[in-house]
Amino acid sequence: MQALSRASLAAVVAACAALPAAPAAADPAPGASAACATPASHRIAQVQGAGDASPLAGQTVRVEGVVTADFQRTDQLSGFFLQDPRPDADPATSEGLFAYARESVRDVKVGDRVLITGTVTEYNGWTELSPVTAVDVCGTGRVAPLPYRLPVAAGASLEQVENMLLTFPQPLTVSDHYNLGRYGEVTLSAQGLFQPTDRHGVDAAGNERRALLVDDASTRENPATLPPVVRAGDVARGVTGVLGYGFGSYRLQPTEPIAYASAGPRPARPARVGGNVKVASFNTLNWFTTLGSRGADNAEEQRRQLAKLVSALKGLDADAVALMEVENNGQTALQALVDAVNAEVGAGTYAALAHPYPGTDAIQVGIIYKPGKLTPVGAATSSQDPVFSRPPLIQTFRRKGGGQPFTMLVNHLKSKGSCPSGGPDADQGDGQSCWNATRVAQAKALLGIIEEQDLPHPIVLGDLNAYGEEDPIRTLEAGGLASVTKRFVPAGQRYSYLFDGLAGELDHALVGRQLLKRVSGATIWHINADEPRIRDYNTEFNPPDLYRPDAYRSSDHDPLVIGLNLPGGR
Repeated sequence: MQALSRASLAAVVAACAALPAAPAAADPAPGASAACATPASHRIAQVQGAGDASPLAGQTVRVEGVVTADFQRTDQLSGFFLQDPRPDADPATSEGLFAYARESVRDVKVGDRVLITGTVTEYNGWTELSPVTAVDVCGTGRVAPLPYRLPVAAGASLEQVENMLLTFPQPLTVSDHYNLGRYGEVTLSAQGLFQPTDRHGVDAAGNERRALLVDDASTRENPATLPPVVRAGDVARGVTGVLGYGFGSYRLQPTEPIAYASAGPRPARPARVGGNVKVASFNTLNWFTTLGSRGADNAEEQRRQLAKLVSALKGLDADAVALMEVENNGQTALQALVDAVNAEVGAGTYAALAHPYPGTDAIQVGIIYKPGKLTPVGAATSSQDPVFSRPPLIQTFRRKGGGQPFTMLVNHLKSKGSCPSGGPDADQGDGQSCWNATRVAQAKALLGIIEEQDLPHPIVLGDLNAYGEEDPIRTLEAGGLASVTKRFVPAGQRYSYLFDGLAGELDHALVGRQLLKRVSGATIWHINADEPRIRDYNTEFNPPDLYRPDAYRSSDHDPLVIGLNLPGGR
């Protein structure tokens, strides 16, 4: 839409103001008050205007419309939506409006034809009437929902349908559920949303135009009654509601129940990867034995967390597992996890390596392995290079009985949070967030370790805190390593983490060229990113009937699994 100059906009507004207000297509109300004889001073489209803000902001107006949604309770939006049933000829002007008027002003219901007097306000970007000084119910009427399709057309904006009753005729995909339990919010999208820096052909503007935030018209945090508890990838049909605005986003408030269909059954086990050795990587999301620290707050939460982690590790059934976010308290937390797994799968099935230099961070990386399948070659090593805040754990293994060795380099690179205000590690605005320069330096240091120590058949794996097309991954690839998930996992399934509604791969496995010939397959087991956080082990706010001692939402990262076909051994 081409922007209007101030003079042109003023001329349009003046011309529209000269037009008589269109009467609503409605029936008169029996016993309507005398106030109904006072006509509207403006049409809703004039109040909305053709831009992001109303040209009448601050003025008192009287408008007429039909109530399309009623959320007047104090635990709701404290108001209602109304819409002009006879649109004007300008598609840039919305026909809907929100009236901030509780039941104490005048209780209304959907279908009421109302005349409202109030002040035009831009409330944090939301065009509304507030305060409202008069609500007169003057009959009944009907407004049909406007069919609307995503993505929003290039150059257009949801501002053009703000406050209107919409229906989406297309199936929409659940792309985010992070605030499902806390605020009743779900993000839907046309065809899913991916991180722009994770793969080619994705851009931030396209993601924004394909996304729709669906709210619950409630102001309560952690409401007792939740919308349907959905998983990412589920499909929504029959999405109908009014389009409000708040907290920087357009928000659809449903006026009809949304029908969700599962995209498929939960994966009970990882897909088969073949080979005679299975290696996995798993971020445990702060497995701590110290209560009240980063992990569980109390003994009950710890029991629930441990049960979920054990279920996940049993499902992985890997010969060696790289672990991240384990409490850095010597072997205590790591051994407690091994003991719990072995209690389920058999004494001595897994053993834990001791990290020779875990660093001083609150968390460390670790390796657990099956002594019956793999034999460590030499002692575990690490690096004291100060570039690593969480030093890597390096261990060479052979199959039991000998054969070709391979070396695991387990990492948890610098996270994207707590950004510095300046310097090379500040957010450069390129989509890679902050600390990218440090992650690149860490990637280069890993390549240096592989070369200097002449590590046999390396596999760099773990939470690298970098998406698939970001500089740290490109650095490792340029250094001769190859991503096994890029090779073996279909693009639509190649994600391990969900952030801000965007799916991407933060957890990686990259192997040397010679080992790549021995990779039989790779998969990402989607047990966490697809699941809403209200299914995790926490007891505060989570509905108690949702918890299960299973693998689903055992963490916020999905584990990945790699199959190796190694010669020799038994």
